[in-house]
Amino acid sequence: MTFSTRVALLTAGAVAVAAIGAAILMYFIVQTQLLTQLDGTLVEAAASVRTPPRGGPPGPFPGSRGNVLTGRADVAAQIINSTNGTVARAGEQPIVALVTPEAEAVANGSAKEAWFETTLEGSHLRVYVVPGSQTGTAVEVWGPMTSIDKALAETRVRLGLVALVGVLVAGALGTFVARTALAPVRRLTNIVEDVARTRDLSQRVSAGSKDELGRLATQFNVMLGELETSLRSQRQLVADASHELRTPLTSLRTNLELLERGQPTDPAERAHVIADLVGQMERLSTLVSDLIDLARDEKTQLVVEDVRLDQVAEDAIAEMRLRYPNVRFELDGVATTVQGVRSRILRAVTNLLDNAGKWSPAGGAVEVAVRGGEITVRDHGPGIAPEDEQRVFDRFWRAPAARQLPGSGLGLAIVKDVAETHGGRVTFERPSGGGAFFRLRLGGATAKT
Repeated sequence: MTFSTRVALLTAGAVAVAAIGAAILMYFIVQTQLLTQLDGTLVEAAASVRTPPRGGPPGPFPGSRGNVLTGRADVAAQIINSTNGTVARAGEQPIVALVTPEAEAVANGSAKEAWFETTLEGSHLRVYVVPGSQTGTAVEVWGPMTSIDKALAETRVRLGLVALVGVLVAGALGTFVARTALAPVRRLTNIVEDVARTRDLSQRVSAGSKDELGRLATQFNVMLGELETSLRSQRQLVADASHELRTPLTSLRTNLELLERGQPTDPAERAHVIADLVGQMERLSTLVSDLIDLARDEKTQLVVEDVRLDQVAEDAIAEMRLRYPNVRFELDGVATTVQGVRSRILRAVTNLLDNAGKWSPAGGAVEVAVRGGEITVRDHGPGIAPEDEQRVFDRFWRAPAARQLPGSGLGLAIVKDVAETHGGRVTFERPSGGGAFFRLRLGGATAKT
């Protein structure tokens, strides 16, 4: 059974129950009103028999066949004697069958009054018994319920038809409500099926309402947008990685083919080819390492801990001094602790220093400052051209002047990724006097100085 069918059945069932319940309630209201009207007539007749007006009972109307005691044609009465359970007086002919134990109990004072229904000679009667004016007697009045039974029978038929129509209308309303209410769900389902079939993540669901279904459609569109962006980034990463890998692989293959043929024969040239092979292999290793660092989810694999940012900067500077012995790395920092993944933070700081050392002239200085959960790196190299500032942190992007320098074009992209995963950001500023100035802010935690 589909969800739409279940909604239709539940809606129809609820409306049908309401319609049938309303019909039953109406029937009991009509029954109560008719019985109340008859009971009022019986009580009034019993009071007139018990305390007749001056001059005795009014007697029947001229030309009517009314009871002598009640003076009414629709209500009869008789007086019961409790001594022997007989009829002491009757309006017409005594009816001994109506002298029941309930009536005798009222006559002898055991009960204040009695109501009961009985069938006599095919007639359905309602009987009311009340103590008489004399001790040991009771007044018994009764009236036929034929008209009431007929009215109730007609009411049952009509209300049954109303309930049947209500059930049919409930079914139609249930189907309409299910189709109308679940229309957004059907549209969402069609979009999901189409995306699963075509893998086209550019499709969107119209979300015009602000209810739960509208919020669901909005969040689904957000999810599609995130998936589309992720897929686009993945494809771009694969394309860029393929392009970057092709160059060192081609160079490796060419040099290996030369060595296989015994070329070059000159020892100096042969040593140059071998050195080039080692350099290309190091470039490949760096590129693969950077790709792995960007691809894996470090947030769920590594433990977040308190990290001394100033000590991370010292470790990175110690490594850079070995890599760039002709560059002076100067540290100005205080003891600062942040929360994060130490290996990731160290990688980001190392990449910033490596970028600064690569562009610094011989004897130049790289100024590093650490305080307040922030680290800044300033070099005195040629800087970054204004037209290239927007692409500094793009993956695999390299300035034209850096094409001949070692690197993968992923260093600053990794810095950006580390900053964002730690709730911070990295920015580039153009300092006065030339060079490049990078500011790495690690958010998501309170720095402790």
